[in-house]
Amino acid sequence: MINIQEYNINPITHNVLRESFGEYNSPKDKISRLQKSGSLIRLRKGIYVVAPEQTGALLSMELIANHILGPSYISYESALSYYGFIPERVFQVRSATLKRSKNFRNELGEFEYTTVPVEYYPVGIRIETIDNKYAFIIATPEKAICDLIIATSGLRLQSVKSVREYLTESLRIDEDTILTLNTSIIEECINTGYKKNDLFYLKKYIEHEQHI
Repeated sequence: MINIQEYNINPITHNVLRESFGEYNSPKDKISRLQKSGSLIRLRKGIYVVAPEQTGALLSMELIANHILGPSYISYESALSYYGFIPERVFQVRSATLKRSKNFRNELGEFEYTTVPVEYYPVGIRIETIDNKYAFIIATPEKAICDLIIATSGLRLQSVKSVREYLTESLRIDEDTILTLNTSIIEECINTGYKKNDLFYLKKYIEHEQHI
């Protein structure tokens, strides 16, 4: 039998917990009692995480989002907020996924997943490792911006000016931050064929700002 604190901040499946509590007459009842007492937090059906009050460690919403639905990666405003690209605090964790678009709500918050095409999915994503303790998959800032442009219904960026207004006024990304963006990732996104014109003007605007 394992002490649930040993799982630390890592999400755990129902099957793993059931095996851990194999010495109990009813592992299912043990899991239910831990959940009712607040020691376990139910993330979605069949997936849990140990409450931070039990471990003394802060939960990673990014890590949790990766586990609630996979394959997926953190993106959109959530990724931009993580990197410090936008000033607003984001309360909903948004991810891109190969599966059907879906929302999950639990006591930690709301987790939104948006379907992206299979050929587009792997472009511009990376593994972020935190203190050699855990890791999660997240979009680069460039991919997160492309994801937002592609996913936003009715958004049409057909000029350098419209891109500048979108980035600096709608998203409130600092112009100095834009200078750090890597246009090769945007080029890869363009080559997949989704909102090519919009992403072309995004690339053109960044190159203009970088004097390329």
